[in-house]
Amino acid sequence: MTRVLVVDDERPILRALDANLRARGYGVDIAVDGEAALACASARPHDAAIIDLGLPGIGGLDVVKGLRGWTSIPIIVLSARHEEAEKIAALDAGADDYVTKPFGMGELLARLRAAMRRATPAEATASTVVTRHFRIDRAAKVVKGSDGAEIRLTPTEWHLVEVLVGNPGRLVTQKQLLQEVWGPQYGEETNYLRVFMAQIRRKLEPDPSRPRYFLTEPGMGIRFVPDDSTPEPVEPAVPVEPAPVPVEPAPVPVEPAGP
Repeated sequence: MTRVLVVDDERPILRALDANLRARGYGVDIAVDGEAALACASARPHDAAIIDLGLPGIGGLDVVKGLRGWTSIPIIVLSARHEEAEKIAALDAGADDYVTKPFGMGELLARLRAAMRRATPAEATASTVVTRHFRIDRAAKVVKGSDGAEIRLTPTEWHLVEVLVGNPGRLVTQKQLLQEVWGPQYGEETNYLRVFMAQIRRKLEPDPSRPRYFLTEPGMGIRFVPDDSTPEPVEPAVPVEPAPVPVEPAPVPVEPAGP
């Protein structure tokens, strides 16, 4: 039986998750704070974890870091919309996905299933990624369109694509991408990502103005969605107006220097 650790200090949410997961055949362990979560996780193995970031005592971020010290199970974090910085920190610490409160139960369960599918090593390390519109050979560093013609990417475009397709379905944070491609001293130059992702979409997306494969989640990161990851129907959550994100001018992006 697939066993899920659920950590939240809101009793109604715990009861709803416990009932819905059990009804779908999951085993469930629940914890109401960070201390209990880490104790439960160390006492028995789990296949996935759902963790609220706003926990009393040991916070959700520290729970994610603690779990990542000994396990690679999928971790989904729950967070209120105004805690965007904390969500980013949790993703950087090792969480696989996030769901914003208030959420639809169908959305959360769909994200849980997707995260568990992605946990298989063969999927994450596939050397060739094939979609209906392009084919990426990661070993040969070659991209071809559906007609077989080679699509030329710059070194920076290739590096971004390589990181994203190496994490299918998973949100890769802006900071992760900047540090992977430009180096550890980068982390705030999000305009670099906007410029280069626009170029990548013009080359690979069937409709660059309505991306199908490379999806940006504003303020968070970018997700590569392969053809077999068609979103499942989910229950709508109560809409919440996002806070405006200030935009600061930044220098013109540059290709990273070669070794």
